[in-house]
Amino acid sequence: MFKQSKFIILFLVVVLAVGLLSGCGKKQEIDGADTSQEETGTGDKAKEEIKIGTLGPLTGDVASYGVSTKNGVEIAVDEFNKGGGMNGRPIRLISEDTRGEQTETANAASKLIERDKVTAIVGGVISSETMTAGPITNDAKVVMISSSSTAVGVPEIGDYVFRNCLSDEVQAVQLAEFAVEELGLEKFAIMFTNNDYGLSLRDAFEKRAKELAEVTGIETYNDGEKDFRTQLTKLKGKNPDALYIAGYYTEAAKIAQQAKDQGLDVVILGADGFYSPILLELGREAVEGAVFTAGFFTDDPAENAQKFVKAYKDKFNDEPDMFAAQAYDAAMILLTAIENAGGVGGEAHQKEMLKIKNYPGVTGSTSFTPIGDVIKDIIILKVENGKFIKVR
Repeated sequence: MFKQSKFIILFLVVVLAVGLLSGCGKKQEIDGADTSQEETGTGDKAKEEIKIGTLGPLTGDVASYGVSTKNGVEIAVDEFNKGGGMNGRPIRLISEDTRGEQTETANAASKLIERDKVTAIVGGVISSETMTAGPITNDAKVVMISSSSTAVGVPEIGDYVFRNCLSDEVQAVQLAEFAVEELGLEKFAIMFTNNDYGLSLRDAFEKRAKELAEVTGIETYNDGEKDFRTQLTKLKGKNPDALYIAGYYTEAAKIAQQAKDQGLDVVILGADGFYSPILLELGREAVEGAVFTAGFFTDDPAENAQKFVKAYKDKFNDEPDMFAAQAYDAAMILLTAIENAGGVGGEAHQKEMLKIKNYPGVTGSTSFTPIGDVIKDIIILKVENGKFIKVR
């Protein structure tokens, strides 16, 4: 037993000595500047994934918006990775559920930045999320781009916060100009839903319409309201050419129906809240000829738009909506800027975002102002023969 123990001890000493010598040899190679993998970008480092995140409501009352946004980003990541990723480095998507709540949003932003170490974030989906997460991502110098937050003040949060959707104000102004300059309308009545969305649309449309033509009357209503005859009777007495409805498709369809029943012969105008097949189902002939703004058109014949629609249908067995399309563009813009920055985030990424000019997205040509707000023309759709068509 004693001899066997001595042998074992001697064997362990020899093994340890060999290990130490081997370690010294490796250290000498490093000290001798054997860093070819780091310099050339080959090896394991080149294969490291680049993480980007999404934050938005995947459950809760407005989950449909968040799910569509996440789906749009997934299509972009799939496409980018199929094209070879970032010089061979794959993109990994990490999505966090905010449930549309501010506390959850703050936690999601912090997790993506501190634990997951994402390079950039697509979000928030609704404006309150972006207002909450924006200061967190901005302080961390992580670029965040919202594809659907239309509230005033989003781009002013900080240098690292961008937006890829037109504000309510821009939508209303561009439609007022189109209605006067292209449709030849001169006298406008306005009905608006009594919430932030309706108020901002009304204010912007009223201001621009008064500069170009005449606003004859304004009436309000609440979401869920069904009887609009009192408001319409007042507006009919003002003899408008058009009725701008600042609200959503369900009420808009009913307003159009009741206006037709009362003999109020006007062109129906609206914003992106109109864009749903339900407008056609409920409004029928009463919404024929209606004109409204939108961020995306599923039947847009453009090659890139139809390629996106097909990819979305193949992956999710459903048609993409405006939220999905704008998120897809936002993600592709982020990835393009990261690639131009050499695969890094932070200040280099932020500077490359500002350099984006006329990006050919599925939601239109996209550029950014010096504060990160989007520059693009809004899409204008019309109801013709019971279908949506693109008029601009």
